[in-house]
Amino acid sequence: MRASVTVRVPGSTSNLGAGFDCVGVAVDRWLTLTATLASSSAAVAIERRGTLDVVTVAAEQDLCYRGFLKACDVAGRTSLPAVLLSAESGIPVARGLGSSAAAAVAGAAAANALLGLGLEREVLVDLCTDLEGHPDNVAPAVHGGALLAVRAATGNGLVVTQLAVHASLALVFAVPDFVVETKQARAVLPESVPHATAVAGAGRAAALIQGLASADPQLLAVGLDDVLHVPFRRRLVPGYDAVVSAALGAGAFGATLSGSGPTILAVVSSQRASTVAEAMVRAWREGGVRAESFVAGRPAGGYEIT
Repeated sequence: MRASVTVRVPGSTSNLGAGFDCVGVAVDRWLTLTATLASSSAAVAIERRGTLDVVTVAAEQDLCYRGFLKACDVAGRTSLPAVLLSAESGIPVARGLGSSAAAAVAGAAAANALLGLGLEREVLVDLCTDLEGHPDNVAPAVHGGALLAVRAATGNGLVVTQLAVHASLALVFAVPDFVVETKQARAVLPESVPHATAVAGAGRAAALIQGLASADPQLLAVGLDDVLHVPFRRRLVPGYDAVVSAALGAGAFGATLSGSGPTILAVVSSQRASTVAEAMVRAWREGGVRAESFVAGRPAGGYEIT
């Protein structure tokens, strides 16, 4: 065992329109977790800084610690040491940028390295998905890049593969100063959709994958215009229509929710990124909402042990 280990995990954007619950991209916003073996009567103590200041759950319920415990359980480690977790994040919380997945992955990866559990990254994807529930956020946090993550045909485990993103593309994020909780965003989705809608969703997902690889404007416009979740969730995001319209007017190929929102993501040519970012923030400001923007060029890498 090591006495201490530090893990750095990226945030992620998921869905990207029609890639509902299966497409995700690692983004250059990071959560850093240091796990240190402690001599304490308490099983865990946790310190939180940065965007994690808003998290108030008990240490035992924190996703970093739950990820730590889950990795130990999967590895068959029953004798657990007391641990101090010190976490700092630049990933906005409850904004659709994978903060929960990053926390779970950070805890699991920290346990794996600190205790020498010997778990492969594929196992970390599976166990963190079981814990956090979103493979399209977990897989990019573990592996980095742009990924497709789907359940295996047998129903056991996940099939994860890298997706191509054309070098000319950039992702622009406009992050408002309000939150949308994932449970709330799930609650507004219907139990079922008409067959024709499902067919349209499948076609748009295919267009999204090919559009990302080729930077084809028509395919990206179709692929980013989702029919399965965005039509129901957009009402949870005041200003959604105005911000999307502003992005398109400034030259974006398309714009949609990042994850379940409220962050709005636009896919653009790299040359138009700053112009689109300014237009999106301005549209929100005109609606009385404060927002900040950032641009992601190439997808970020997966978690790192330092």
